Amino acid sequence: MNTPAATPTPTATATAVVIEEPQISGADGIKEAVSSRSDTVGDVVDTLDRLALQVGSARLSLWDFVVVVSVLALVVTLAWSASRLSSRLLARAKRLDLTQRLLIEKMVSLLIWTVAFLVGVDVLGIDLTALTVFSGAFGLAIGFGLQKTFGNLIAGIILLMDKSIKPGDVIAIADQSGQYTFGQIRRIGIRAVSLTTRDQKEYLIPNENLMVNQVENWSYSSKNVRIQVPVSVPYATDLEEAEGLMLEAARSVKRVLAAPPPTVWLDSFTENGFAFVIHVWITDPEEGTGNVRSEVLKGLWKLMRANGIKVPFPQRDLNLRDTEALRDLIEALRSQ
Repeated sequence: MNTPAATPTPTATATAVVIEEPQISGADGIKEAVSSRSDTVGDVVDTLDRLALQVGSARLSLWDFVVVVSVLALVVTLAWSASRLSSRLLARAKRLDLTQRLLIEKMVSLLIWTVAFLVGVDVLGIDLTALTVFSGAFGLAIGFGLQKTFGNLIAGIILLMDKSIKPGDVIAIADQSGQYTFGQIRRIGIRAVSLTTRDQKEYLIPNENLMVNQVENWSYSSKNVRIQVPVSVPYATDLEEAEGLMLEAARSVKRVLAAPPPTVWLDSFTENGFAFVIHVWITDPEEGTGNVRSEVLKGLWKLMRANGIKVPFPQRDLNLRDTEALRDLIEALRSQ
């Protein structure tokens, strides 16, 4: 029995059609929505879309550029307005101190801008997987170029969280030459701390510097600051009388606290007289310390003059050796 030969069946060949997705798919959706409302607007949109630049497989048209700029402007405006609104609402929270409000404000602002970025990417329909080729280079650029920026951002948040340095504190810092400068902190920003001195000079100190360097905080746990005022009196002065005048001069200054009270210490014996140190306490170091020292010394000067006490001045004893030349000089002076 002859078996009929099998009839060959045609093999179905499938052709893969690659459809390139637009780089900014959100622009196409906005284009369709705008074109459906008006034919005139649709013609304008089509004209803008035909003006395109082809770079490899990527196609960027003038319409894409307009959509990106418009969405970015809208998102930035909304994020900025939300940040300002949150700042105003936090300013009304009286139960929170200044440091807590500033910390919450920065965290809320960071959250708002992060959400704004994600919303903008979602509205534009940008395919983030297309950026994976550049992710390594971008991360390397952040690691080297923006390392200090992110470090200062984290340092500022840590300073606000542990409250070691907060707005309103009076701190003393040393510059590169070792000279100390004190001032009051006005604000803690994302990158730097604003420090205003008594002569209204404003220093912008990176947050990292306050984290790794030694800082004198005069108002960390208490705003009471002790000031030393050195004074010298002649050896002929009565010590108890001099101490009484110094205490009276210190108490006469309005900014000097009554508790803790002023004290006077005998510091040393110098070649010109007794060396004293007047210790006074103030509670407003942001108003300056040199002016308090000046007021104490001016009050003491009046009291010393009223009580017949003089300010010591350098005294020297001159001893002349008896020589023949000296005797001839004396005889010459006598003859004249």
